[in-house]
Amino acid sequence: MAGIELLSDQGYRVDGRKPNELRKIQARMGVFSQADGSAYIEQGNTKALAVVYGPHEIRGSRSKSQHDRAIINCQYSMATFSTGERKRRPHGDRKSSEMTLHLKQTFEAAILTQLYPRSQIDIYVQILQADGGNYSACVNAATLAVVDAGIPLRDYVCACSAGFVEDTPLVDLSHLEESAGGTQLSLAVLPKAEHLALIEMDSRLHQDHLESMMDAATQACKDLYAVLDRVVRDHLQEVTTSIGE
Repeated sequence: MAGIELLSDQGYRVDGRKPNELRKIQARMGVFSQADGSAYIEQGNTKALAVVYGPHEIRGSRSKSQHDRAIINCQYSMATFSTGERKRRPHGDRKSSEMTLHLKQTFEAAILTQLYPRSQIDIYVQILQADGGNYSACVNAATLAVVDAGIPLRDYVCACSAGFVEDTPLVDLSHLEESAGGTQLSLAVLPKAEHLALIEMDSRLHQDHLESMMDAATQACKDLYAVLDRVVRDHLQEVTTSIGE
């Protein structure tokens, strides 16, 4: 990531944020009554929708079932209108397959799959508008959807992206910052125990900078945890109030 325009002399980014500042986050749970769990999240101008079904019996070949745990089935897609360029294949391309695998690995590390032997949990996520941090938005939306479905987690899974410019780590990258080139890191964390669920870096970075970049991304995930936890508590209060009425 290079270019003086990404970070002003006063230490502000193009959109006015400080280097360690998240974009504005808005989220809702229970947006689809037909699903076992669902959630919608906006991180800046990136908008993601997550839907969860299960646990339920294995669909298709039973040979893939696990006698001691549930299997996690994930699917990532981008709406055809999510970017300026129209996508011919909203899912099934190499990038979508890669994101699907990352989501599966992330939630296998977080969901207590041993509680549901010989079962399957389906997690579907879609990017409705892409403006940077697609993986992070999908993980955060899916976490809320899994909680909405009542599926036990070891901890919330919080994800955030990070970049590096002028010896300064930046968190929660926008599309403009991602497009500028340079090293980008995606991190998914179980924040209470500080366990890593997934880490990916798309290019080389000098090891002297890795620790500061990881620290910034980890702290951003902890900040996200506070936001997601508030969304869950507010949703629970709404549900409790409506039941009481």
